[in-house]
Amino acid sequence: MVTMTAPTPDADGHTVSPDAGALVVDRRSGKVGVVMGHVGTYVQLRPPHGGQEWDVPPDDVRTPTPTEELSAKVAVANRRWGR
Repeated sequence: MVTMTAPTPDADGHTVSPDAGALVVDRRSGKVGVVMGHVGTYVQLRPPHGGQEWDVPPDDVRTPTPTEELSAKVAVANRRWGR
């Protein structure tokens, strides 16, 4: 299940890493990913429909736009139905 929690700034304005399961966008590549966990200072993302994880610095993740979020959900549904 993909939740739509977003990274939020703390009191000092630093980005707080999103929780596992959050849908985010890698600012460097523009790819949407689901947070799988954290290793050291990096956030580990995986494509919403599955695949290989990649590491992203927490400052390089952002909340997806409504269009990006919908597109990710459609990709998951299409994969589930074999399309």
